[in-house]
Amino acid sequence: MKISQYEIRGQWIGLLGGILWGVNTIIIGIILSCSIFKDYIFIAPLISTFLHDAFSSIWMIFHTLLFKRTHQLKQSLKSRDGKVVMIAALLGGPIGMSGFMLSINFIGPSYTAIISAIYPAVGSFLSFLFLKEKVTKKNIIGLSLAIIATISLGLTSQEEPQNLILGLSCALLCVLGWGSESVISAYGMKNDVLPSIALQIRQTVSAIVYGFLIVPIIGGIPLVKLVLQDFTIILFALTALAGTASYLFYYTSINRVGPIKAMGLNISYSAWAVLFGLLLGFEAGVKEFLLALLIITGSILTTNNPKEFFTIISFKRGLKI
Repeated sequence: MKISQYEIRGQWIGLLGGILWGVNTIIIGIILSCSIFKDYIFIAPLISTFLHDAFSSIWMIFHTLLFKRTHQLKQSLKSRDGKVVMIAALLGGPIGMSGFMLSINFIGPSYTAIISAIYPAVGSFLSFLFLKEKVTKKNIIGLSLAIIATISLGLTSQEEPQNLILGLSCALLCVLGWGSESVISAYGMKNDVLPSIALQIRQTVSAIVYGFLIVPIIGGIPLVKLVLQDFTIILFALTALAGTASYLFYYTSINRVGPIKAMGLNISYSAWAVLFGLLLGFEAGVKEFLLALLIITGSILTTNNPKEFFTIISFKRGLKI
């Protein structure tokens, strides 16, 4: 089936989003291993998410000003579609991401990765149900391969969960939050809300909820002050830049090719994190490396035509993000 250059670009953009989130994941891991967090191991993940989204919101403000879209932002904030994006922001940020981080705290990153990997399946079902997005056999095979390989990658860990019930509950909260975010944001962007404007709203809403509600509740203000006076804040700004670019590509891909393909490409981040980790000297066995390749392969199979996906294309025209 012949697909347009517009859709091919959307698929490549989605894959780039996954690659950059892999970079973002590696840097976040490095940050959380810094000594400044050694006395705050339980709240450090949530504080890092707040700082990440806060910096991301700032980066998006620069993007909005650079492309002279402040008027569009104001219009979107007043519109019904803009409010829909705000709901998606709450589901993906404070609910989904908090569930993810708390799950890591209760049952560890590997088991969390296993459960959270099913969020594209939930999102695909919701997209099919509410957005009437068509699903081909190839899409299902590719998405299933990516999810199964991601789960298998998590199973390579030998760590034992400490608090299974709470951990599972938080991980399922993450799955519902992330799966719903992609579908609701797609609905909000289908008319006049640009992906970049949607992301500006998403990160700002997330940062505000974290800053004024979640951080004070968990007693994280002293840690925030500590980080603001430390070199670690530079690392947060850098990882937020990578994360912002990743989200911008992800939202653009959702808008161009739909949530199902966008999520299938985005889930490749776990594989890219493994590959980038190898380049930085982190240990990984042959099994992990092969599973990473399977995840990337499955992600690419979610596209309508993998052969055309690899054709040489120009990004000079039509890249409106």
